[in-house]
Amino acid sequence: MNDPLRPDENQSPFKGKTGLIRIWNAFRYSLAGLQAAFHHEDAFRQECLLALLLLPVALFLPASGTAKAVLIGSVILVLIVELLNSAIEATVDRVSLERHLLAKRAKDIGSAAVMLSLLNLLLVWALVLFG
Repeated sequence: MNDPLRPDENQSPFKGKTGLIRIWNAFRYSLAGLQAAFHHEDAFRQECLLALLLLPVALFLPASGTAKAVLIGSVILVLIVELLNSAIEATVDRVSLERHLLAKRAKDIGSAAVMLSLLNLLLVWALVLFG
């Protein structure tokens, strides 16, 4: 019988930190992830450039706070989805570099998610600016 208070032997050995140590480690891992994405992913760098252009525009537009939040949120959503897509691609490539239908499907679905987040960005910005 498994004791819910004891770690499962199938659990990652990197799990188990608690409190402030866990929060600090999570923060460091997150920064490392952002750095890795920026260093290795062209699309992420391009979307960061887009964010650097659009975020100040959103802040200085004569719009309501809610409209600004929606504009900023749509930009950040693109970055989040790109990070997830890059993680999917890295994981698929780690498992195998051979061509496989399921690997292609996983990468294509991740790419579709990025495309939808970019279309969402365009729609949100068009509605706020011209709606």
